[in-house]
Amino acid sequence: MKKISKLILLLYFSLNTFSHSYAEENFFNKGLKLYKDKKYEDARFMFERGIVFNPKDFNSYLYLAKIYNQQDDQDKEEKNLDATLLIEPGNEEALLMSMKIALKRSNYSKVKELSKTFSKVCKKLCAENKDIQETLANIEPKNNES
Repeated sequence: MKKISKLILLLYFSLNTFSHSYAEENFFNKGLKLYKDKKYEDARFMFERGIVFNPKDFNSYLYLAKIYNQQDDQDKEEKNLDATLLIEPGNEEALLMSMKIALKRSNYSKVKELSKTFSKVCKKLCAENKDIQETLANIEPKNNES
């Protein structure tokens, strides 16, 4: 009897774990499809549901930041980028988006700090860092003159 109980309990936990991981992946995939279809509110809802199942899903936080970028909500964008970078510190897209926000807010020291990290991890978006550095070089001397 104990063996049957243990087997049933093991089967229950196995199925529960499988359905849980399938659900969180499914929410992200549905959200990604909605994001690509530019249905941002529906996509946001799916990414948030995915985070409920897996709070460490940095991709959902990243796409939430992208949605808030589209909606010009810089504070929520930055919060989601911070969450992404907390979980995945070397995420190129999140670092780049964070540098752009810091640049808009004239936080040049943060841009430099993020740029150092970015140049260590960049693989695909390295040219973007060069553009930001050129922009930074053009802006900073103007600030020193005043």
